[in-house]
Amino acid sequence: MASRSCTNPFDLASGGLLDIPCTPRALPRVMTVPGIISDVDSYSNDDGDSDSTSSVYRERKIVVANMLPLHAKKDPETDKWRFSLDEDSILLQSRDGFSSETEVVYVGSLKAEIDISEQDEVAQKLLEEFNCVPTFLPSDLQKKFYLGFCKQQLWPLFHYMLPMCPDHGDRFDRSLWQAYVSANKIFADKVMEVINPEDDCVWVHDYHLMVLPTFLRKRYYRVKLGFFLHSPFPSSEIYRTMPVRDEILRGLLNCDLIGFHTFDYARHFLSCCSRMLGLDYESKRGHIGLDYFGRTVYIKILPVGVHMGRLESAMNLPNTTSKIKEIQEQFKGKKMILGIDDMDIFKGISLKFLALEQLLQQNPELQGKIVLVQIVNPARGSGKDVQEAKSETYLTARRINEVYGSPTYEPVVLIDRPVPRYEKTAYYAVAECCIVNAVRDGMNLVPYKYIVCRQGTPLINEALGITEDSPQTSMLVVSEFIGCSPSLSGAIRVNPWDIDAVADALNLAITMPKSEKQLRHEKHYRYVSSHDVAYWARSFAQDLDRACRDHYSKRCWGIGLGLRFRVVSLSPNFRKLSIDHIVSAYKRTNRRAIFLDYDGTVIPEASIIKAPSPEVLSLMNSLCKDPKNTVFIVSGRGRTSLSDWFASCETLGIAAEHGYFLRWNRSSEWETSPVGADLDWKEIVEPVMRLYTEATDGSNIETKESALVWHHQDADPDFGSCQAKELLDHLENVLSNEPAVVKRGQHIVEVKPQGVSKGLVAEKILSRMVNDGKAPDFVMCIGDDRSDEDMFESILSTVTSPLLPLPPEIFACTVGRKPSKAKYYLDDASDVVKLLQGLATASSPKPRHLPHIQVSFESIY
Repeated sequence: MASRSCTNPFDLASGGLLDIPCTPRALPRVMTVPGIISDVDSYSNDDGDSDSTSSVYRERKIVVANMLPLHAKKDPETDKWRFSLDEDSILLQSRDGFSSETEVVYVGSLKAEIDISEQDEVAQKLLEEFNCVPTFLPSDLQKKFYLGFCKQQLWPLFHYMLPMCPDHGDRFDRSLWQAYVSANKIFADKVMEVINPEDDCVWVHDYHLMVLPTFLRKRYYRVKLGFFLHSPFPSSEIYRTMPVRDEILRGLLNCDLIGFHTFDYARHFLSCCSRMLGLDYESKRGHIGLDYFGRTVYIKILPVGVHMGRLESAMNLPNTTSKIKEIQEQFKGKKMILGIDDMDIFKGISLKFLALEQLLQQNPELQGKIVLVQIVNPARGSGKDVQEAKSETYLTARRINEVYGSPTYEPVVLIDRPVPRYEKTAYYAVAECCIVNAVRDGMNLVPYKYIVCRQGTPLINEALGITEDSPQTSMLVVSEFIGCSPSLSGAIRVNPWDIDAVADALNLAITMPKSEKQLRHEKHYRYVSSHDVAYWARSFAQDLDRACRDHYSKRCWGIGLGLRFRVVSLSPNFRKLSIDHIVSAYKRTNRRAIFLDYDGTVIPEASIIKAPSPEVLSLMNSLCKDPKNTVFIVSGRGRTSLSDWFASCETLGIAAEHGYFLRWNRSSEWETSPVGADLDWKEIVEPVMRLYTEATDGSNIETKESALVWHHQDADPDFGSCQAKELLDHLENVLSNEPAVVKRGQHIVEVKPQGVSKGLVAEKILSRMVNDGKAPDFVMCIGDDRSDEDMFESILSTVTSPLLPLPPEIFACTVGRKPSKAKYYLDDASDVVKLLQGLATASSPKPRHLPHIQVSFESIY
């Protein structure tokens, strides 16, 4: 079957995956301010959506999920499709968390296959009557996307099942991944058809659509985009086995807010971002945030709740009360334990039965007095694993009933058929205890529903024979591996694999005093009733608004190809430096101060060879030979290495170890900073660092003349980061009365003399120039890390001093697009070298020592 949404979806998995056609713009590429590249050439920077902004704005949320909250049925008489709302859908129930003025649009697939000839008519009907936008995936694509990649690869992996052999899990299939990407692209296209990107919020749900955010962010840089994962997120050791792990992580990071049911799931996600993408996170005023290319991606931890009104309406149905009386009669004189689970390998149904068997074996007096009613929901997937789980469930139940049952008593009552809502509600209301024994589950709302139903209503209480003033009770036995477990502090938590422990928990649950059951029930009901699905949706929407608050106060650039695409978001005054602009200023000035960091600036950070290349040495010589220039290398490296490497540069100034040592040229003596003369604190620091080095595999100590640096770049990312924080606290405590400062940088903890910084170096050099009557009219400073930020700040404050007759032209430039005190940026060290080439050529049109390199004065884009 063909689809109108995408004629050849598998083309999307090629290199041109995200090549969305450009929106035509009338404005040409221009430079609006000297040295600043205008954004008007970027087809999607301001989202290309100005025409779509309505003059009358009504708050609108676009909810995107695999399935629409609709039931679809074809009328056999009229041969027309009939649709109705699925009142049990969390997506539909979440509307209660939004204001009554909010319009909610749903994007997703239907639970029925619509012929291509009917798709247009059905789409129009759904949009007009239900505010739903169907995706209409082709049948073959739907199977590969959902039954293939989602259910056979993502879902098992997210539930900690590795495909160790073909009989246990399907191994990664590239064609299924391509189908997943193609389906996500179709969903994104449908969102683009209805979105007003400046105003609408988009909320994407679950693991089926984890790369969809990349498509939307590619098209609309400032779209308000949230994602909630309803399944577990596995530990990094499990997740890292996925061949497309980076693409999925980057897809999620293109959101503004990512929600998880539990802290464990969030912690695993953050650990994956740290280990695989090198990203750090921190808590900002109670909110966990990841800095991702200038954007803060916030993490939300809040389990979904139940819809109280929906449950209460089910409890008040006449069918419910009559079913309660029927169940009470059926199990008269027995205590009923209830389990309600989907039929799959992770729900632990057979483990639950084994625990009951153990309970009956150890406590013969309970035989004939307890019964486990297990309701089995239809399986959501298909395959060998589901059949195996079903077979094991039936065999175990049959064996237990044969051994411990009698003609009038079955310890296990297995209900494997579609069970209507009223009937489940009746079982909830009657059960003395509810057990959820899943070995892994994202959330599981069965315990919440059980608690609400046990609270009852006047009609339920009458059917149960409970007086109005009687205390309500409930008991829960829940697996510690399910998402609702942390929020149920009164439940008996168990390891489902420990059969003995689960049996003991069941025994405790049915024998616990009524007063304690009442206290546990009251505690649970207060939480469940106040943290319902509306609370969950409202809280997520509020946090999404907060996360998007700064969208229009920053400038945005899109970088990266395919699924590696991301948006860089920075201050509006932070611009890319044009070589034409700085060369023009360079030529018209006469006294220039040039400050250059070394590692990561003139030499790439990842370079194995740390010595400067012949090209860099030649450029340094060319700049230093210009009598108008005062050039300094300002680095954290030791003076020996720097003086050896730049021995050929006679007039180059060097500030080593962040300025503790300073030399104006090759023939001058090294000056030592007077503020850091006392280095006795090194005897305190070294043993402490040695202790952490011995305890942290992959770490090492770098000893400088004025400083000690602990490196953990080669250590385990999580452990190294944890140890670095601990070392920082440890050293700050032991050095509280010493003239030393402890600073944490990229994979390092450094201790150096108090009052020594690159900022003081720049201040000293500029002051010397002013005192010598050579006040600079041009200042350029380039660096890439935190220590260089001191230099940028110092230059900006020094040059505004009243001592200077005229303010110089300042070019503070950081390497890499990231938040900085500098006004300009260059992308990498190669861009810095190109910039220096331009300046060297301007100093001497035909420099003798400059290699024959084609120099372009065009801007570096």
